[in-house]
Amino acid sequence: MAEHTHDGGTHQHAHTHDGGTHQAGDQQGRLNLHEDADNAVDMWDGMYRERPKIWSGNPNPQLVAEAAGLKPGTALDLGCGEGGDAIWLARQGWTVTAMDVSAVALERGADHAAQSGQQDSITWQQQDLADWTPEPAFDLVSAQFLHSPLLPWRDSTAKAAAAVAPGGTLLIVGHHPHGLAPWGHHHAPGMFFTPDELAEALGLEGGPWSVDVMEARHRTIEDPNGNPATILDTVLRATRRH
Repeated sequence: MAEHTHDGGTHQHAHTHDGGTHQAGDQQGRLNLHEDADNAVDMWDGMYRERPKIWSGNPNPQLVAEAAGLKPGTALDLGCGEGGDAIWLARQGWTVTAMDVSAVALERGADHAAQSGQQDSITWQQQDLADWTPEPAFDLVSAQFLHSPLLPWRDSTAKAAAAVAPGGTLLIVGHHPHGLAPWGHHHAPGMFFTPDELAEALGLEGGPWSVDVMEARHRTIEDPNGNPATILDTVLRATRRH
């Protein structure tokens, strides 16, 4: 993938998908990110091989909230993992490129897409975001929780922005550093970002972007015991003017 993005390169996931679901596993140490691996592919493939299924298969809730009203076109799902977001986008009428660094995740995603009847609308692409040079070709670029110990978030989000075509939408969602789940371990604190930090890193003020949403948004998940817990997401949705 992107790296799972899961590392966006990448995938870069260090946390990723299913927002809360991933956290509930990863942050309790139930998922081993294999941070001693020599490269992103080995790290994320190793994580996915630990279980036959890592994510719930449901789309990330902020994607649903922010993309449901958009006119379908071409979409790029960075760090697509096992394909929950890509399949949801395809069901809404999008033609999707689903990118992840993990071949294991991509194979699962393709299987899930076939089971859902969406295989013709999704192209699965293995790519380490660290080595990827994006072209401004997509009507929607979605980067959901691209947190990774291998790729700085400023790099992964900049590449996401560079893939948006003129008139297209950039949607970036990440864990807010001041609203993480109160259990488990959260890797390096520099992996997470506030809305202001994200906007500054992308140079949104005075740039070619019209910012539609830039906020910290509360979300309810379940803790390891099944009780409700509140975390905070950083959500950015912006339109490229030119």
